Amino acid sequence: MMAMTADMQIEAKAQGGVMKSLKRAALGGESFFVTTLTAGSNGGWVDLAASLPGDMSVVNLVPGQPWLLSKGSFLGASPSVNLETKFQGGKMFAGGEGAFLMEVEGHGPMVVSAFGAIDRFRLEAGHTVVVDSGHFVAAEMSVKYTLRRAAEGGLIQSAKSGEGLVLEFAGPGDVIIQSRNPRGLISFLRANGLGARN
Repeated sequence: MMAMTADMQIEAKAQGGVMKSLKRAALGGESFFVTTLTAGSNGGWVDLAASLPGDMSVVNLVPGQPWLLSKGSFLGASPSVNLETKFQGGKMFAGGEGAFLMEVEGHGPMVVSAFGAIDRFRLEAGHTVVVDSGHFVAAEMSVKYTLRRAAEGGLIQSAKSGEGLVLEFAGPGDVIIQSRNPRGLISFLRANGLGARN
């Protein structure tokens, strides 16, 4: 929360119980507590701010059409939205996102945040897009994805290109990506001696 009307009520709790909250925090990269903001009798507003500088996007969730979110991209949602940390297998783990990601479903608006600018693709059935795993933000669960080498010709060619492993998404559905890679920022800071503990 960055700012809000004065009569806004704030309540933080372990949504879904302690075990579900532990799973969300330890495996999904999100907060243990979910904060609920409720407007007073005259209504109100809340401004949200993400941890990293970049765009935010509102996704209007529809029942039966869940989304998959990268770690740290969930910013907020209406109370009718359900958050669940789920095992995604080795594909996302090998791609650098971790084996557990957030699956979100329900009805109403959800806000996702990105590092840098957001680009959103609408993939029709049979259409594909290739995304560096560090630039992935979110995708509808109707979108299928595979992990592959960025360059054809084996591991050496991929290593020479500097791209390594990428995610290939196939429609139908929406995919949201970010223009900056958080791991790239960490690498830059380390290479320049910033963030080191003395």
